[in-house]
Amino acid sequence: MWALLALGFFGSACIVERFFFFHRARINVSSLLVGLALHVKRRAFAEALHEAARAPGPVGRVAHAGLLRYYLSRSDLRDVLREAGQQEVPRIEKNIRGILSVALLAPLIGMLGTMLGMMDVFQRVNEQGGPLGPGELSSGVMMALITSVMGLTVAVPMYIFYLYFLGRAKSLVSRIERAGIEVLHMIADAREEVEFAPFRGEVIHGKKRARVPRKDKAKEVI
Repeated sequence: MWALLALGFFGSACIVERFFFFHRARINVSSLLVGLALHVKRRAFAEALHEAARAPGPVGRVAHAGLLRYYLSRSDLRDVLREAGQQEVPRIEKNIRGILSVALLAPLIGMLGTMLGMMDVFQRVNEQGGPLGPGELSSGVMMALITSVMGLTVAVPMYIFYLYFLGRAKSLVSRIERAGIEVLHMIADAREEVEFAPFRGEVIHGKKRARVPRKDKAKEVI
């Protein structure tokens, strides 16, 4: 019973810690990406870095890591964002395996306690040299089964919380990947827009110059 209580306390501490972590990591990824895209489009990287640094959780940290090295090539920037995302995975999965361990060990320890309790009942029967009364036998069996009940009581909610946090972790990892891809594209698009701006200006200016003779020619015909 003491081992089960210790496991229950450890699992509860892990659950509380994960609740606080995922609560702090809650963020509207779409709003963050829209704000960063506006700053990057204006090439205001200092403001984009400030906004990414203010964003809580791993999504903001990954975006900040990419914006901090916006001058790198596309392939190098992709590697930076991938490494930043991989560094966040251990933080996201922290204590989740601990909850799973409690869920797996608690019923085994409870069953072990039941077996030890049953052995104690049969040992008392041998020491008495005769059969025990129905009351003594039932109380001994009841005491032996308490550990199994306690083990399942600890294991079932722990496994439910494990599945819940596992889903939250996978969702957060997918949001990190999405943010990394979007940051990579917005930086690359802003860079290409600046590089091709003179060419686009020349094309537009050329089209305007090409339209002028047509109007003059039409006036001459009239």
